[in-house]
Amino acid sequence: MGMISFIKEAGEKLFGIGKSQADAAAVTAPSPEQVADLSETAGQAIATYINSMGLKIEGLDVRFDPASETVTVAGIAPDQATREKVVLCCGNVASVSKVNDMMTVSEAEPASQMYTVVKGDNLSKISTAFYGTPSKYPRIFEANKPMLTHPDKIYPGQVLRIPAA
Repeated sequence: MGMISFIKEAGEKLFGIGKSQADAAAVTAPSPEQVADLSETAGQAIATYINSMGLKIEGLDVRFDPASETVTVAGIAPDQATREKVVLCCGNVASVSKVNDMMTVSEAEPASQMYTVVKGDNLSKISTAFYGTPSKYPRIFEANKPMLTHPDKIYPGQVLRIPAA
């Protein structure tokens, strides 16, 4: 899949850094050792999040580069859907603007389209845009489980998988 862009301000807040902490960190430049520690901690937090979603990736390796706001994820996914869900788990995290997908897939299949939610969207509206009917919104919901827990809980900036019709 390569490099995928995301909206940095949208998503899960896994890194435990609030605005006041971020402002304080900006005032005093971190040492290279601190940056390395923060990067490793962030990568582990994202890997833990992926595992908490029940997504099994053989040899999962997640790294975060704060300078470029990029997550690099590697490993072997059992199928394309799992691969795409892992990429979404990495990208739909606050402070991440890009995901470098270095994963491979055991069983190759066509890739889904990606869609970034905008204000006023709901799954029915997205379904109409992609499938021509609002009644196929459950297909989008199912394709984004377990990250989505309810069809009405999407937010602007979130990236969703849209499986082929």
